[in-house]
Amino acid sequence: MTLYRDLVGHTWDSGTRHWTFFDTALYAIGVGAGAEDPTHELRFTTEDSGGAPPAVLPTFATTLVSRRAEPVFGDYDVSQLLHTYQSVTLHGPLPVAGAAVTTSRLTALRDRGRGRGALAVIDSRCAEAGTGRPLADLRTGLTIRREGGFGGDPDEEEPWERPVGEPDHAVGYRTAANQALLYRLNGDLNPLHSDPAIAARLGFGRPLLHGLCTFGYAGRALLHALCEGETSGFGTMSAGFTAPVLPGQELIVRIWERGGSALFEVRSNGRIVLDRGRFDRRAGAAG
Repeated sequence: MTLYRDLVGHTWDSGTRHWTFFDTALYAIGVGAGAEDPTHELRFTTEDSGGAPPAVLPTFATTLVSRRAEPVFGDYDVSQLLHTYQSVTLHGPLPVAGAAVTTSRLTALRDRGRGRGALAVIDSRCAEAGTGRPLADLRTGLTIRREGGFGGDPDEEEPWERPVGEPDHAVGYRTAANQALLYRLNGDLNPLHSDPAIAARLGFGRPLLHGLCTFGYAGRALLHALCEGETSGFGTMSAGFTAPVLPGQELIVRIWERGGSALFEVRSNGRIVLDRGRFDRRAGAAG
């Protein structure tokens, strides 16, 4: 296996993404908004929400970056490529309709050690088409399993320790049996999340829920627990993907407040599926 280390620093345009409120509402439903009570979170799921203007879930920003535009990082087996980390930073509430131009950069190829994996770190800036106004910054970590030991720079993980004691908030969501089919309509058409034969070939009993779908559920919990549902307060959210989730399983988002920030994790079926979670309110936001 060869990693193309000369690509570090390479930038590319992921194209222009156009959306309307119907796209953002579909995303909200794809991450469970209104599933338990359709009269809740109407600002995100309908244009008629009792006089309140419609709004966009902050984690919708993760759908603005196209994976199809990424360069090939090496000659590895693509079935060994896993999405293992995601962060998103909002520069303010996302518009309910608009267009964004995304520029991405391969920031690093990190070596996690022989027998482990290599980590590709991609930083992306989503800016409003026409004005160039920044909308969101994203960092994506892609792990290539069993391809460590290539002599690259070692991995650098920010220290994270689970707080002692019970969380300040524990929010439970039951995903639907067809949750992955709903979420894939946002553009992530990886057959691992819809085709039983593909899932079985990769060692799973049935198709999995998208990691970014779980990320979106966690974002909803953070928005309501820490920002009172106001998107203007949502700053930066990051987490690692550690275990698969099957559609229909429950997600428990556990949040420990730390002033204007928080640590969090997500558990499902007795194990941690999102870990090392961090959240910070947006600088300058009220509250």
